[in-house]
Amino acid sequence: MGFMTQTDTSAAPDSILSAGTPAPDFTLPATPDQTLTLSELRGNPVVLVFYPADWSSVCGDELAVFNQSLPLLSEYHAVLLGISVDSTWSHQAYRQSRKLEFDLLSDYHPKGEVSKLYGSYDEKSGSSKRSLFVIDGDGVISWSYLSPVAINPGVNGVLDALDELKKSAT
Repeated sequence: MGFMTQTDTSAAPDSILSAGTPAPDFTLPATPDQTLTLSELRGNPVVLVFYPADWSSVCGDELAVFNQSLPLLSEYHAVLLGISVDSTWSHQAYRQSRKLEFDLLSDYHPKGEVSKLYGSYDEKSGSSKRSLFVIDGDGVISWSYLSPVAINPGVNGVLDALDELKKSAT
């Protein structure tokens, strides 16, 4: 783990989980009748994209960039998951309207429970903070980044972190 997060991981309320931390396991709805459990994805890297809300312009831009980057992410055998506090019904409509090719998980009830585990919940707005996590095949966070809510962080940091994971595995 020769690389650091780009996040202040002090005790400040803005801190998110940092590199070297075991990723908290969770099971969240991917559709109204299907769930996904993080630990079932072990063996491959997982990219978690926490975002504030479906239907917002910055979130739409951010998720579109990740959607366009799916071929690059697949080169690393990475699984991409979006997470927000919106309902599965909102996610379904949003995925269809934006033609997103990856799962959006609903952290709706109890509201923000998984976001809170990752330090990625904003109590004031009642939504997920805009944050990114790369989890290695063993379930350990290898990189994390907290972005200002109005800024699309893009995918470059994630790709760099996946590249570092690939180098350390060889």
